[in-house]
Amino acid sequence: MNILQIVKHTYFRFGVATLIYILFVIWLKNFWFLFGIPVIYDIYVSKKVNWSFWKSRKKKNHLVIEWLDALIFAVVAVSLINIFLFQNYKIPTPSMESSLLVGDHLYVSKTAYGPRTPNTPLAIPFLPNTVLGKQSYLEWIQRPYKRLKGFSKVKRDDIVVFNFPASDTVALEKSDPSQYAKGNFDYYDLIRDEAYALMAADQSRNNRTRSYAVYESYVRNQIATRYDVETRPVDRRDNYIKRCVAIPGETIEVIENQVYVNGEKQKDFEGVQQWHDVRTNGTPINPRSLEDFGITREQADVRNNPNYIFSLTPENAEKIRVLPGIVSVEPMAVYTKGQYDRDIFPHDERYPWNLEFFGPLTVPERGMTVEINDETLPLYRRIIEAYEHNDLRIEGEQIYINDQPASSYTFKMDYYFMMGDNRHNSADSRFWGFVPEDHIIGKPRLIWLSVDKEYGGIRWNRMFRIVKASR
Repeated sequence: MNILQIVKHTYFRFGVATLIYILFVIWLKNFWFLFGIPVIYDIYVSKKVNWSFWKSRKKKNHLVIEWLDALIFAVVAVSLINIFLFQNYKIPTPSMESSLLVGDHLYVSKTAYGPRTPNTPLAIPFLPNTVLGKQSYLEWIQRPYKRLKGFSKVKRDDIVVFNFPASDTVALEKSDPSQYAKGNFDYYDLIRDEAYALMAADQSRNNRTRSYAVYESYVRNQIATRYDVETRPVDRRDNYIKRCVAIPGETIEVIENQVYVNGEKQKDFEGVQQWHDVRTNGTPINPRSLEDFGITREQADVRNNPNYIFSLTPENAEKIRVLPGIVSVEPMAVYTKGQYDRDIFPHDERYPWNLEFFGPLTVPERGMTVEINDETLPLYRRIIEAYEHNDLRIEGEQIYINDQPASSYTFKMDYYFMMGDNRHNSADSRFWGFVPEDHIIGKPRLIWLSVDKEYGGIRWNRMFRIVKASR
């Protein structure tokens, strides 16, 4: 018997398929799936059950049936690839410019940090979470968080794709069902904005200000009547991409827009940029001369204005400085130390932080125990309640976790601190806090396509470029 005959032999193909399947089950660490081996035996050897029931075994199938069979196979194959191997991701916002640009299409490796098994496996493939005001997935089956073995762990400075933690709850517009895809509001931002607006109005009209909790409670009830408030499982939350600037157990601080981890200054990255004040001698800048610096047409096309504000890397700032008519190019200082920004985590005046001056803040790690009291609770309450699913309440000065008095808390998961490279134009951990380990999706490896919608066409120089974490 020659090699070709061996390869075609029924039991050889069954053995290869069974070996691959057993290795997959070991990777899953769920040995109940070993009961699938008899199915493989029947498919390759006994053939008692017609697993492709839409196809006839006795006669030639119609062309439509053959196409249907190919389509079903493709859907199953691509779904498994997306879950366990890699997934396409498109950059929607400029938060990572100029490291990654709007319109970059990325190959995101799921095996880099280990793929997660789906929390909600019942879903229509390839559709967004909400279609025409309806969920594209069912929550009849919800599986706990489980991550398979990956090639590495998230390291500091890695660029990471993850589920946006704050999109666990969104407010969907009721007024126009056709706008559901556009009208998803960050529930927590919405509460904060409306509560502070109500507080300001009360002060202006009645010369009084009650506690924030009073306005927050009122606003929550109002939002519930005006919007459809929807909660989402972890794997159905929006996808974000940022740079991990601090891993579990590390202490992060931002001073004058510069990141320090454990007291050491973050190393320079080629794509990190911030706002710069660009002054001219009165001559408008030609927008075309700025295209090579990643400055959008909207930013550049400001007529008869001697002053501009551009997001620039230090290298691009030096290059723009020598353009005709440029008088000065200087980094902008927007905030001062101790200036409180209510949109910045943990949204509490006792932590007067802002985009350029933040922390110090220690990133929680699994097994780490922290003291829980009135002062520390703003930092950790969301972790305790939302991410690690505990019941927390306060009675007087006593904090109860799962109906037990608590003065400390031990974390069950690792957490990460993420920031965009476009430091003044990135909604990142400075706004909404820590990223739990069960939200990590994967690591971008390759830009396989880059489309510039603003100027039109494909950025050919970015095609098939490797995504690097650093220089």
